[in-house]
Amino acid sequence: MSEACGFAPIAMQHASVLILGSMPGRESLEQQRYYAHPRNAFWPIMCRLFDIDPGAYDAMKHALADRGIAVWDVLQACFRPGSLDSAIEESSMIINDFPSFFAAHPHISRVFFNGAKAESIYLRRVLPLLGSVPAGLPLARLPSTSPAHAGMSLEQKMEAWKVVLENRLE
Repeated sequence: MSEACGFAPIAMQHASVLILGSMPGRESLEQQRYYAHPRNAFWPIMCRLFDIDPGAYDAMKHALADRGIAVWDVLQACFRPGSLDSAIEESSMIINDFPSFFAAHPHISRVFFNGAKAESIYLRRVLPLLGSVPAGLPLARLPSTSPAHAGMSLEQKMEAWKVVLENRLE
């Protein structure tokens, strides 16, 4: 079992939507980039929804941030073997600093979760720490883009994720 440490958020000050995962998986940690597993649907979905050219990671993340979308993880660090959210050791979880994030990104108007684990941790460990404004933001869980969530096709996930495009502020 090894300690996993997350990444800084992808976010510009004008971000209006925050997408939260739980913690980067092994492939992402090795490559030091969000959603790096080749079968993870996150970047293919974001590129199609927001008309971003798929390709270089830095270009994709900057294009997404330019469109008002912030990406982060609920956890700053944890212990877990492998990449599955179900393997995260509950007692090892260290959450990210959400009060500071929301203070620095005052235009966030909606939070989406990339899967059930991110939502669960946020509701139990983050929400109680937030003031009234961030705590009152609309929250919604979307189907995980992970290849481990194989019960939905890419097209079905894409359809569900359209809500992100529909909820960002111009």
